[in-house]
Amino acid sequence: MNIFREILKAQEKNRDFAVVTIVKAEGSTPRREKAKMLVFPDGNALGTIGGGVLEARAIKDAQEAIRRGESMLVEYSLDDGKERSLPMKCGGDVQLFIEVFKSKPRLFIVGAGHIGKALSSIAAMLGFEITVIDDRKEWANQQRFPEAANVLIKKDMSRAFDDIETDEQSFIVIATRGHVHDKAALSSVLHKKAAYIGMIGSRKKVKEVFRQLMEEGFDRELLEKVYSPIGLDLGAETPEEIAVSIIAEILKVKNNTKGDSLSSRRNEV
Repeated sequence: MNIFREILKAQEKNRDFAVVTIVKAEGSTPRREKAKMLVFPDGNALGTIGGGVLEARAIKDAQEAIRRGESMLVEYSLDDGKERSLPMKCGGDVQLFIEVFKSKPRLFIVGAGHIGKALSSIAAMLGFEITVIDDRKEWANQQRFPEAANVLIKKDMSRAFDDIETDEQSFIVIATRGHVHDKAALSSVLHKKAAYIGMIGSRKKVKEVFRQLMEEGFDRELLEKVYSPIGLDLGAETPEEIAVSIIAEILKVKNNTKGDSLSSRRNEV
């Protein structure tokens, strides 16, 4: 098995994983320097650094590193006669580097208009994997969105996400060409996993859309999780300015910050 090919596959599939590499091996050890193993969040592994207790402990530590999103250097003694050693009798010492690779956050932009185009360009620079969804081929195409990983044509916005898997690293922005399409798109994502769901619109429009969806049976609790009107209050007017306010709100959620002006904290110790 070519471990480097497997690493590329994991990156292409936008998966979280860690690469465990033996960087130092002294004495009797199952494998020597440069041996590698690929570990996924669920504990599945490809390749080997020697098997047995050492490998099981390395997989456990790699899972924890992935969860925290931090690479780390760890050392194990393989002599159970020493303190804080693994229950092994090889007698050697091993140092491992656990390098964490996190998947890109995914941004779904429903609406290929001017705001969607500006948002896609900015989000690409910030490392998001972008999917654009619209019902118009003349607006939603790879030529107009070269930075997008996917450009999808969905004629029925109320079923736009039927065949799309989302997760806790998914961010969804709804900015179609009208409130009818916005409402339909929102109805398709309310039950989806997502870190952020935002819909463009004035306060009046938002209230009306929410009212209609509640009449159709959607819970108020689901609707209250939607960021709408969308974005931070930056006084934005142009599509580009609105896109900046949206991405700023997304980063606020993604990074779990308050979004305060840094100058307001300059006197903090």
